[in-house]
Amino acid sequence: MIDPNTIDFAKGAGLVPVVVQDAATLQVLTLAYMDRAALDETIASGEATFFSRSRGGRWRKGETSGDRLHVVSITADCDADAIVLGVRPVGNACHLNRTSCFAEADAPGLGRIARLERTIAERAAADPSESWTARLIAQGPKRIAQKVGEEGVETALAGVAGPDEELASEAADLIYHLLVLLHARNMVFQDVLDVLASRAEAAKDSG
Repeated sequence: MIDPNTIDFAKGAGLVPVVVQDAATLQVLTLAYMDRAALDETIASGEATFFSRSRGGRWRKGETSGDRLHVVSITADCDADAIVLGVRPVGNACHLNRTSCFAEADAPGLGRIARLERTIAERAAADPSESWTARLIAQGPKRIAQKVGEEGVETALAGVAGPDEELASEAADLIYHLLVLLHARNMVFQDVLDVLASRAEAAKDSG
């Protein structure tokens, strides 16, 4: 978290803009404003609290809708007059019952990976007789790893001789089964990204 004393509220007449972003999918959910008291309350409660310019006062997201924003991180910009709020949303961020105020798409782009991870985690608790994901997880990492291998071969074959649509489809199957395997091993895709990031740093250091 950040020190509220470092934020320049004076520049915006007591308010700073707050970009609210899903910490997992990186999707921008909404734009809001905070005064010093709202920031203090957000830090103390762990839930996003804003200053409503239309209401003329503070409000905590979800007070009436139940759609809450649990705070994961708070980051100020280089001028300390704007904030990015990383959150774990429960429900929708938009009052129109959409995931985001900026688009109807749910977790577009690479954010789809994190959304799929959430779905896999939810399906893992389902009845194996009704969910392929739950049934696969119940069979254990060895079986899931076998499926990853099978899908990897099919993806490679499609890459050599199949049309673009087949390659995309097989690659999607491979990614799904890889995420299931990571879940079964109590890992997430971020663990993979962390390795890639460390390798990039090592390559940069080595020139």
